[in-house]
Amino acid sequence: MGTPARVVVLPVDTAELRVESLELPDPGPHQVVVKQFASGICHSQLHQMHTPRRRPVVLGHESTGVVLQVGSEVTHVVAGDTVMVTWVPRQATSASIPPEPARLEVSDGTAVSQNVFTWADHTIADQQYVVKVDPNIKTDVTAIIGCAVMTGAGAVINTANVKPNESVAIFGVGGVGLSAVVGARMAGAHPIIAVDLDDNKLAFAKGFGATHVVNASQEDPVAAIHALTTKSDRFTFSGAPVSGADYAFDCIGIKKTMEQILPACRSGHFGAQDGGKAVLVGVPSTSAEINATDLLLNEKHFIGSIGGSCSPDRDFPRFLAWEDNGDLALDKMVTERFSIDQINEAADALANGKIAGRAILEF
Repeated sequence: MGTPARVVVLPVDTAELRVESLELPDPGPHQVVVKQFASGICHSQLHQMHTPRRRPVVLGHESTGVVLQVGSEVTHVVAGDTVMVTWVPRQATSASIPPEPARLEVSDGTAVSQNVFTWADHTIADQQYVVKVDPNIKTDVTAIIGCAVMTGAGAVINTANVKPNESVAIFGVGGVGLSAVVGARMAGAHPIIAVDLDDNKLAFAKGFGATHVVNASQEDPVAAIHALTTKSDRFTFSGAPVSGADYAFDCIGIKKTMEQILPACRSGHFGAQDGGKAVLVGVPSTSAEINATDLLLNEKHFIGSIGGSCSPDRDFPRFLAWEDNGDLALDKMVTERFSIDQINEAADALANGKIAGRAILEF
């Protein structure tokens, strides 16, 4: 017997979302059916909504919930367990074959997802995307750990492996960028420079650990970062004092910011230390041009970080501990809440920059 569900569907020919009542199938051998408490609303879904497609799509990739049913070969969760659903395999090295993305029969065809769908009051997912957690966690705001926190904080602590007193610049301080700010603070970074176009968002970022802020609509952020990080006792290939961030994170992914993070990075201390690292975190919407001369002469690095290089089974307990200790402050980071029937309102608010931190759907 299937599970009744209300699911947000993105049709083929419009970006107007609809909520459809349907029945989820019984779980296959490796699948888990989850009744959901809350789901994050991620900016990457806007990319999906405005990308041409051949079939309907089901959206969302971070949530909290409780297990209703499990397949015959699922062993790490049972009915009644509190779980988080995410889009990154919980134990990628243990999967003998890549887990199947969710597919769902909707009124206008077979809808596909990017691994999972969480804009729904119930979902079905491969067991690799379902992570067992402590039943005593907050079941609303922790939903954003499955993407926003994982992606931002993970980029800092996993991909870049930032060390105490290393300098960090973070371009874009929405939900992912704020999580990167928290990750930098927890790593002991200094200074932590937040870059955005909105003074309110920059002020908000200070509450999560940003030590300096730069409004890129009012000044050149690259020059500002170099002014904040000059080291008069170190010298570049050309003999100039070393300046720039040890790590610059682009949490947006547009052409301008992708092209700013490399020049914002520290030049190498010639013969003694290589240059800084530019880390692409936001989903890119365009191509970008990189200054190869800067990359070469200053021995800089340009690297990518997908999902914060996270392993959910390993990293989610750490992020939940941060929240339990008051370090993550998800109640403050989640600034908007919507019902499933308000999904188009939520998408419009996100597209128009009206979400200061992160928004969630509550079921």
